[in-house]
Amino acid sequence: MTTENKKKLDKLNYKKAGVDVEAGYELVEQIKPIVKRTYRPEIISGLGSFSALSRIPNHIKNPILVTCTDGVGTKIEIARELNNFDTIGIDLVAMSVNDLIVCGAEPLAFLDYYVTDKLKVPTAKKVIEGIAKGCEISNCSLVGGETAEHPGSFPDNSFDLAGFCLGVVDEEEIIGVEGPKNNDVLIGIESSGFHSNGFSLIRKVINEYALDLEMEIFDSELGQILLEPTKIYVSEILALKKSIKINAMSHVTGGGFVENIPRMLNKNQKAVIKHKFDDWPTGKYFSWMAEIANINKDDLLETFNCGVGFVLAVNEKDEENVIGALNQSMFAKPIGYVQEKSEAEGSIEFI
Repeated sequence: MTTENKKKLDKLNYKKAGVDVEAGYELVEQIKPIVKRTYRPEIISGLGSFSALSRIPNHIKNPILVTCTDGVGTKIEIARELNNFDTIGIDLVAMSVNDLIVCGAEPLAFLDYYVTDKLKVPTAKKVIEGIAKGCEISNCSLVGGETAEHPGSFPDNSFDLAGFCLGVVDEEEIIGVEGPKNNDVLIGIESSGFHSNGFSLIRKVINEYALDLEMEIFDSELGQILLEPTKIYVSEILALKKSIKINAMSHVTGGGFVENIPRMLNKNQKAVIKHKFDDWPTGKYFSWMAEIANINKDDLLETFNCGVGFVLAVNEKDEENVIGALNQSMFAKPIGYVQEKSEAEGSIEFI
């Protein structure tokens, strides 16, 4: 097939998909080299195929496939208001790959779904560049996705995102199957800020208290703090699991401490947590939010990560080695321990 005929066929496919023909073709041509940079050696298909093909990494002896999906919620509205779409794609990848590694899986392939009222190539390209950057950070291949136009279904100049990730883990190395042990130490790892959770509340606070996204707090603008991309923990966790036995993990996302930490526990266990906002590099942002909007600590802990984006349960004897390894690249410290609970007790206790 000649190059010209290939272009005609590609444009016909975009037309059938309901995407503006010229815009869709222009976008794909612009992002091809960006996407190609994310390809792991296992990927054997190219961008534009009807589906993506990948070999299983040959260093995994007993491969189990792991899948997850997530979005970035109304954080998109902050990006739209500031006309800054550089990092929202990183958030999209982070929310899925951080979920994926909770069981010790290695991210392999990522797909995105981008839906809008009318495709704006510069905006879509910025978003996809962020997705590609997130994939590079997590050593995950961006293998494709879907771009759709839904005229009349979205406000002008708006869009939504979803991400889908495929990973793989050796069946004998899956983390969390038996859960943590009683007396395990819970080690928290710093978040980069608000990540991609709680933005409906954040936007409500901004509106009700007439906050300016360009106002300066902590030597930065509020909008920049809110758009700080979600930290990706993949490389640190995958490196750590090679030398330390991790009994269980939790990604602190929507629902904050209260909903996410109990997910790593067995039914007869509770997490005993000591948390002070000023113990964490980004904890000051949550304290500021609480003071501005008169939000009590319990509500913050039920909504936000409050400075801690990821939690590990490890044996007491490994605490020092884990902290030492993690502190080479990010801040981490003990936040509590696992204890047996009675039927009347809840799964998390703050002290």
